[in-house]
Amino acid sequence: MSQPPKTPDHSVKAEHPAKKEMILSLARDLGAKRFTPPEIEQIRRQMITRFGSEARTSAEYIATVLSNAGMHVALTRHADELHAYEEELRDLLHFATFEEAEMCLIRLDELVRRFRAESLPNLEESIRDVARLGRRRAEMIARNRAVEESKREEKDEIAHWFAIWLETPNAFFDWLELRKQSPEFQTRFPLPPEDQGGLAD
Repeated sequence: MSQPPKTPDHSVKAEHPAKKEMILSLARDLGAKRFTPPEIEQIRRQMITRFGSEARTSAEYIATVLSNAGMHVALTRHADELHAYEEELRDLLHFATFEEAEMCLIRLDELVRRFRAESLPNLEESIRDVARLGRRRAEMIARNRAVEESKREEKDEIAHWFAIWLETPNAFFDWLELRKQSPEFQTRFPLPPEDQGGLAD
């Protein structure tokens, strides 16, 4: 004797997709460009007001849903401030020359000093993480045998610059000027005639 088909129990699993849609709908209605704690709290309260107590959820869950949907979530002022630099930091790490690598390190150094002066150690460390990423990228290219030898040597040199800056940032730029003027550097990386003096200035 065959058993009657069981009715699937969606009481738990269906809750999450439904809540996600509610959250995203309320977020779209809110029309905010970024979602800070006040906006997230407003969504949390509207969830209960519009959909009842079963729609109650945490601010952390709402923030996760919004972030996963590609919306700009800034749970703290510091996180929001770092977000303002994201595009610039991504561009900085696309250095192809010594000059671009040096400009990248100058800008990272400026940001570290600014965040230190403002007593924002988390942001200061985030900038150091960007520098670590820059070093790893340079090291990766330096080890890639598919890349021409001269480019690999340049990236190996640049990776060394990033490592020195991370270890001794206060002395780095004095060291870099001496490094660029050293006979070993100028022999290893000779400049085209039209660019003579560019790195040594």
